[in-house]
This record gives sequence, structure tokens and C-alpha cells, in this order.
Amino acid sequence: MTAADQAEGLAGPVVGTPYGAVRGRYEQGIAVFRGIPYAAPPFGPRRFRPPVPPEPWDGVRDAGAFGPTAPKPPYSEAFAQYLSDPVVPGDDCLNLNVWTPEPGPGARLPVMVWLHGGALTRGSSAVPVYDGHGFARDGVVFVSVNYRLGVEGYGLFPDAPANPGLRDQLAALQWVHESIAAFGGDLDRITLFGQSAGAISIGALLAAPQAQGLFRRAVLQSGPPEANDRDKVRRMVRRMATRLKIPATAAAFADVDRELLLRTQAEVGKLSSPVLGGPTFGIVVDGDVVPRDPLEALVEGEAAKGVDLMMGWTSDEYRLWLVPGGLLERVDRLGPVALAGAMARCHCGQEVVRGYRALHPGVGTAEIVGQMVTDHLLRLPLHRLAEARPDSSYVYEFAWPSLRPDLGACHALELGFVFDTGEAPESAKLAGDGAPRELTEAMHSAWLRFAVDGDPGWQRWDATHPVRIFGKGEPHTVSGPRDREFAVWTAEASVQETPPVSEPAEGWPARTAELRSVVRRLRRAGPVRRT
Repeated sequence: MTAADQAEGLAGPVVGTPYGAVRGRYEQGIAVFRGIPYAAPPFGPRRFRPPVPPEPWDGVRDAGAFGPTAPKPPYSEAFAQYLSDPVVPGDDCLNLNVWTPEPGPGARLPVMVWLHGGALTRGSSAVPVYDGHGFARDGVVFVSVNYRLGVEGYGLFPDAPANPGLRDQLAALQWVHESIAAFGGDLDRITLFGQSAGAISIGALLAAPQAQGLFRRAVLQSGPPEANDRDKVRRMVRRMATRLKIPATAAAFADVDRELLLRTQAEVGKLSSPVLGGPTFGIVVDGDVVPRDPLEALVEGEAAKGVDLMMGWTSDEYRLWLVPGGLLERVDRLGPVALAGAMARCHCGQEVVRGYRALHPGVGTAEIVGQMVTDHLLRLPLHRLAEARPDSSYVYEFAWPSLRPDLGACHALELGFVFDTGEAPESAKLAGDGAPRELTEAMHSAWLRFAVDGDPGWQRWDATHPVRIFGKGEPHTVSGPRDREFAVWTAEASVQETPPVSEPAEGWPARTAELRSVVRRLRRAGPVRRT
């Protein structure tokens, strides 16, 4: 920070909120406010309960540093080499940050609200890749949000409302709607955007009755609208309760030390993975904020009508799931056993595998398994959403391969380009050194254009299925680049029962033992279902 920036920071901009005034910092000409509480600390009697407003404060509250992050276990060593996840201790974790070029009413600038990913168990707004300076520099009021994670935010209990983490996000959106004009924002141009678990959350908020009218546009990056099976979430809670030797109730969990709860959550979470499935924490239908499955509500109902949508994926999402720990090569060696596991994971039959083999001759088993799982979990639901809302939908694919070995165009790789934070060491952990500046400019400006007027710069979805490809060379639009794969699933969907998977005649016992070994390694690596 220069001497001029330090002088500006000491002078700090002051903005009023419904709960009291906050003083930020000027950083390179941008007013930055960090750690503003939008709800009270969710601990003590408020643990596992819906968020409530923060206590008002007198005077001017300092907003110069990131607020506490939600309790979360660290990434395993295998994934920590690719993903950063800073921890800020403290109870007041329901906070948000604002970057704005004009901190005052009357500016009426577009607003972008960011929901981070992390499998709903990790992540925070303090990740350096999510720095909002680039957006504010280009005329946007940028907001990033912390929300409860893991069992604190998505545990399912008989004595507490479901989805407290999603309710946190809704409370943050309501704060934005009430407060952001004072920071220079335009209430009629609020764009909600997120990646992976953040995008899944946005899918639920799009369909939530309480969120209607709180934002005008939404970007879903590598995460579809979905609701988890309630029994899977209950199993996570019950397994934790068994280890802790307590009842599976919110009252009992609220009495457990926070660090012990995190260690137990991490141990139980090893039983789940993107390839194997298993019990998990996630958004569930609750009859209130999530009255029905979000995808079905958006495809079949009137929810979020009039909201512009941009959505997309990366070409090799699965490589972030399989490359850490050397699992890519082992899945290749498993052959038929790995394919049988993929069929079980995707609830499909052998026709899907045959279809992918025909479309991608010569590729390894890991490629087939990875693309099958990616299409089933992510691309097909987003494709279905675009088909249901063609007049308001834009679709993209991020295809630039990482400079780090074997990652390809993996899950979360696009974030440094979208935020224009590619120079940060935390972005280089995924992208490598020397990522192309022109690709950053293309993606960052597309997201900006969408926030400003709802048009990112390419053709809206229609019968030709236009997809904007961000890869090597100039961005370009391709008609239906994934249509052949989607057609395989459409044909298979007519089969009502999954046909039995026949055992390979040769080497089945040895391959089964190797599959168990892969399962153990996946469990040790920890869950990275949604980054």
C-alpha cells in the first residue's frame, strides 16, 4: 500500500447502515468495507437457528478487516495445494464485504453479490481470489458474503428449522436490498453470482418465495439448482451423533465444543465423494424457504420469472476431483469396476457408457467416468434450465486448460479470470503461472456486461443451443457442443429400470479390492463435491 493509500485509509469513508455507521478504507481509489455484520453471531441460544438481525451499535464501527469466517474443517493436504481457505477466528461470522467506487447515495451503480463455493462445508469471502477490486474499478458495487457451513448451516434436525446457511444468504440479500443504495448501488440492477456450492445456493434462492424481487440477474457457475435427499443429510447427522455419543438433535449438538464438532464432521465427511456419492450436507426441501425441488420449481413454475440467467461449466470439472492424490491414474486402471461405480452414481445403465465410449473413442476410463458424472450432476440440469427459459438464458463453457499438470479446464479454474485476480498466488495454485491476460479481459468484461444490462455479449439460448467457449484463442460461440452427450441421456431415460451390471469374467476379485483401495484414498483425501 502506498503512502497515499495509507493516508486515504486513515480518512476512511463512512456509510450508514440500518444497524449503525461503518468506516471503511480507500485502497487504490476504491472504498472497501470488510466484516460488516448482517446478522447476529449464530452461537449460544442462536446456534442452529435462523439468523436474526445484529444488535445496533453506537458511533462508527471499524470495517477495515475481514470478519470471522464460519467454522469449517481445513482442506486435506491433497486439495490444499490447489485451493486456499483462510480462517479468521471469532463468533461474528455472519458478515459481508463491500467494494465501491462511489460510496454514497445517488451513484446508482450495478451491484454484484458473490456467494462462494466449498461444498457447503468450506470457503469464505476472505479467499484472495474473490477480491472485489476489479469489479469496483470497472464501475460495480461488489458484495461478498459469509454464511454458515457444514453441520452448523446444513445439518438436519428434528428440533430446528432446516437450511440455516441458506437462510443466512437470504438475510444477506435482504441487507443488500435495504442498505446498498447508501454504498452507491442500484436496487434495480442487483446480480447474484456464485460458483459450485454458491451456484447451487443461487438455484435455491431463485425459487425461494422470500427472495423474489431481491435481485434482477443471476449467474450459476458449475452448480445447478438442486435439493439433496433428506435421508442423506440425516445420515451425516446421525453418524456424527454416533461418534459423539449424543442424540441427533440440535439441542444436543449445540452443547458440543465447536472444534470437536468440526473434527467429527471431517471424519464422517470422508465417507462421501463426488464419484462415490454417499451422505452429505446440502440444501433440502423444507416447505418454507425451499418449498419444493428448486430445479422443478424453476422449470415448471413461475419462480424468478423476469430474472436474467447466465450459467455454465468447465470442460474438465472432474479433474479437480480426481487429480489430487493421484486418483486419475487409479480410476483408469480400474476399468469396468470404475464404470460400474459411475453407473450406480449416475443411476444409469450400460447404454450411457456405450454412448460415451462411442463419442470419445480412445480416451481412458477416468475421462469417461468424469464426464459422465459431470453431465449427470451439473450440465444436464443447467441445460434443462436453459431449455425451460430460453428468452432469459445465456450459456458458456470454460475450456482453457490449466498450466499445472493434468488439471485441464478443471472445476473452479475460471474464478481468477472472472474476478481479474489471476496475479494472486492463490489463483496460480490452480492456473499455474502465466495465465493469458486476454482471457481474463474477455471473461471479466462478459460478467460485467451481464451485470450492467443483462447481455454478456453473445447469443441468447435458442433452438441452436449457443454456448460461448472461453478457451485458447478468441472466445467464440458454438452451437450445441454437448448435445451429443445429452442425447445419450435422453435415449437412456426411456429405460425405467437400470439393467443389472454384469461382472467382468476376468479379474473381478482383484479389481474389487482395488476399488475398495480407491474408496479408502478418496475418503482420506476428504470431500470436494462442490468447490
